[in-house]
Amino acid sequence: MAEINIQRKKSSPSPWLLVILVALALAVAGYFIFRNDTEATPAPPVVSDGASTPADLNASRAMPASDEQAVADMAATELPPTPDELEAYAATDPAQPEYAREGLRMFTAALVRMADRTEFRDPNVNEQRDQLTSATARIDEEGTSLRPGFLAVASLLKAMQQKAYPDEEFAANDLGLQASQFSGRTGTAQEREWVQNFFRHAAQLMKTMNGPTS
Repeated sequence: MAEINIQRKKSSPSPWLLVILVALALAVAGYFIFRNDTEATPAPPVVSDGASTPADLNASRAMPASDEQAVADMAATELPPTPDELEAYAATDPAQPEYAREGLRMFTAALVRMADRTEFRDPNVNEQRDQLTSATARIDEEGTSLRPGFLAVASLLKAMQQKAYPDEEFAANDLGLQASQFSGRTGTAQEREWVQNFFRHAAQLMKTMNGPTS
């Protein structure tokens, strides 16, 4: 009697297992694709539309606009030196490099304010005041002569003396004579001494004219 070979039928894999494997494969592939796209995509450029950035805001907090305006207001309202302060400055070392220029700036600031007083309201005083501000407007520029500034100081003091202090005519005339003799240079010891004497006499005359009118 012949033998009959009976082979066992191989069991087929579960369809659910295939579904799970396919899903896992798709998930892994999708992860890597999404990751590569994210890394490769550059950040969108920042377009400035005039809005403040965080850095700008921090800078604004560090120096508010109101503070800048306050500094400007303080500079505009700063009181000029008094005649006593001018006299004290005149007594400092005239050999300092900026002695003559700084003194001229100080006297200009004080005289411009002084000329606005009621007793000095006069067309001639106003004209001489304008001449002084014009003569000293560019004294910081290299090569600018200081002589016009000294002449303008003496001329304004003369106009103010004529308006309200007739008893100080000699002092005002003497100051004008000194100014006319100024060469405009301050290189020698004699020239520096001249500048110092001029400042002293001008400050003394201003102190007198700060008192009661004659």
